[in-house]
Amino acid sequence: MRKGKSTIHDIAEKLSITASTVSRALNDHPRISEATKKAVRKAAEKLNYQPNHIAAALRSGKSNIIGIIVPTVNRSFFSSVVRGIEEIANNARYNVMICQSHDDYEKEVATVNALLSARVDGIIASFAKQTKDFSHFLKAHEKGVPVILFDRSNDELEVSQVVIDDYLGAYKATEHLIQQGCKRIAHYTSIQKLSIYRERLRGYREALQAYKLPYDETLIVESNLQLEDGRTSTQKVLSLPQPPDGIFSASALGVMGALQILKERNIKVPQQVALVGFSNEAFTELTEPSLSTVEQHSMRIGNAAAEIFLEEVENRNEKFIPQKVVLKPELVVRQSSLRNG
Repeated sequence: MRKGKSTIHDIAEKLSITASTVSRALNDHPRISEATKKAVRKAAEKLNYQPNHIAAALRSGKSNIIGIIVPTVNRSFFSSVVRGIEEIANNARYNVMICQSHDDYEKEVATVNALLSARVDGIIASFAKQTKDFSHFLKAHEKGVPVILFDRSNDELEVSQVVIDDYLGAYKATEHLIQQGCKRIAHYTSIQKLSIYRERLRGYREALQAYKLPYDETLIVESNLQLEDGRTSTQKVLSLPQPPDGIFSASALGVMGALQILKERNIKVPQQVALVGFSNEAFTELTEPSLSTVEQHSMRIGNAAAEIFLEEVENRNEKFIPQKVVLKPELVVRQSSLRNG
């Protein structure tokens, strides 16, 4: 037997049958007897045979694998989206391959190329904050590989997208703070080239306008919205001549950082400063006080993205019209913002 990985030819040689018979037996072909199938499986196990999925995909044009690209898997939002995709994909006999970009453009491009080399049947992605050039996704799309974007959208790409109504979520969050008596509300945002942050800023601004509260540029802080950013942003707004009495952060980690600084300075939450974040991460319910936030329905986002993929695959011989699914967010009110009852 040749050195290295076992092949179907090794199994065929061991059993004195043809390689094509081995291949059909491994694929449970109805014309192959049960006795032969059993012998082939036993020999494959003994020889530690591992099927070459890429070669199989090249032959059949189908790998039954969906590539998923997320900025990071250690946020419950993204891990929950992945679960939602898996729920639908696994029922349709697809497996998923999960990749992280760490919000790095170069890594994202390399990942898309690797997924294409692995012959995935589709790519579902939330692109990196750094991404300005989307030609790698366009390349996949032009190769006939369905591309579905979620959370972070780009209307210049003619691909399907699943998002939530970020404007509505931000409007509801800001309106809630106003209705709880807040007059000066700071807003923590991020890179404005990303539509999710533009829309959240717009929702914040229009809620202030609706309630005839002034829009103050000094209360808008842009950062990467990580935990440390929330801390430094809060230190910045607290140093203003007129500090805020409410904070709406476009991320859960940002508002967590705000809570830490306020507690360190013995500033009462929500009595002196009320807080609302965005994305109902698991930790938001476990803090003291618990954090109000905007629920993005991440499982439903994953379900919808996978369903669009299946629909696109089913209609691959026809002209598929990209879809944009916009889900409604929900404000989850907890102790950090509840002043009135």
